[in-house]
Amino acid sequence: MAHASDGRSMEFKLPDLGEGLTEAEIVRWLVEVGDVVAVDQPVVEVETAKAMVEVPCPYGGVVTARFGEEGTELPVGAPLVTVAVGEGDAAAGGPAGEHGDGAAPTPAAEPPVAEPKPEGSGNVLVGYGTSEAPARRRRVRPDRAPASGAPGRANGHARAAEPVGGAVGTAEPVDGPVPVISPLVRRLARQHDLDLRELAGSGPDGLILRADVEYALRAAAAQGGRTADREAGAGGTPAGAVAPSPSDGTRVPLKGVRGAVADKLSRSRREIPDATCWVDADATELMRARTAMNASGGPKISLVALLARICTAALARFPELNSTVDTEAREIVRLDGVHLGFAAQTDRGLVVPVVRDAHARDAESLTAEFARLTDAARAGRLTPGELTGGTFTLNNYGVFGVDGSTPIINHPEAAMLGVGRIVPKPWVHEGELAVRQVVQLSLTFDHRVCDGGTAGGFLRYVADCVEQPAVLLRTL
Repeated sequence: MAHASDGRSMEFKLPDLGEGLTEAEIVRWLVEVGDVVAVDQPVVEVETAKAMVEVPCPYGGVVTARFGEEGTELPVGAPLVTVAVGEGDAAAGGPAGEHGDGAAPTPAAEPPVAEPKPEGSGNVLVGYGTSEAPARRRRVRPDRAPASGAPGRANGHARAAEPVGGAVGTAEPVDGPVPVISPLVRRLARQHDLDLRELAGSGPDGLILRADVEYALRAAAAQGGRTADREAGAGGTPAGAVAPSPSDGTRVPLKGVRGAVADKLSRSRREIPDATCWVDADATELMRARTAMNASGGPKISLVALLARICTAALARFPELNSTVDTEAREIVRLDGVHLGFAAQTDRGLVVPVVRDAHARDAESLTAEFARLTDAARAGRLTPGELTGGTFTLNNYGVFGVDGSTPIINHPEAAMLGVGRIVPKPWVHEGELAVRQVVQLSLTFDHRVCDGGTAGGFLRYVADCVEQPAVLLRTL
């Protein structure tokens, strides 16, 4: 393996890939150990909870080590690669090193000296420039001498050592900083009164991962169950009864998009006191208006674009629903612009791309942006910036052939408009029974930001615009 001419080895760690993201899964390595890389060259493709991202390395030189196989989930801050920094020619043609098989070279003991500041862009995403990369900080961990009952691994997770005698022991708490990076891990441990100092991490350099906390919680629950069984005695379970085994069935890890959806919706359900109201509307005139628009030539106008235009007009009349709640300050923050999220189902799961400044777009612009974001979502190429920052969500669940729904609000937004399928139904029109194109509209809203009168007024205005699109002319 080639080395840089000056022998400096820089460690590149998984950067912060966007707001709220704490981990990523390695999908594909783009470099091999021994390859020469340039500054900002992508070295690995990862899948976050929001998108597929190529991660560029801010250092140029020779790759001396890779951390993690494809399919491995790493937390933000975990090492990705090490790069021997030096002249390109020297790096490409230098003598082979002694460390093979992708292992990182072990530095010899040296007196502490100031490390030169490497040159690099500090980029964290392809196409996203940042300021200079922050200074590297080494995590200080006390050494723990291995004993005969050294910590082992079960199901891919670290576990505490067991004494030779077979009694289950707990890891002795250590002094110094706890090796945890993810706030999610700390919160999970805090919610279950779990002391992180008692865990041995399975991540790089002993880093404690979410899987380690979950494994410890399962082990504690199993230990409590065995204790309860012993206390129950013989009368606890009828003879011949078979208790369900945790190993029955198929286990699907909650990670990636599915894990992000689970976390966000669970938080929304915990924090937001939501309510839902709904109304049926005659969409016949809206469908005729769209047909007339598309018959006049030019780009075709999508139905979801017309519904989005109606949403932005309604939010201008009822701004309480384009807001968020600052729980720390106990304030409602009414937002100036409308960044409209829309639910999109993909092979990777449900994602919510965001149309920026939807209030400033016409129907043609909205149609084009919906199409672009939908294509990017299906290809798994949405950037974190295109998946965050929404202020209101439009959920067209009618594409699944259903009429109604009571969706969960996309935290930290305050409301979501749901649109069911548009189907022919009997309807009283101008005093006579007729077959009309009918749609069910629903509004799920945060009851902290407004009362039912405001929510009902918003939904009634939307229904009026669907039934009589000319109502929109007042705001155009």
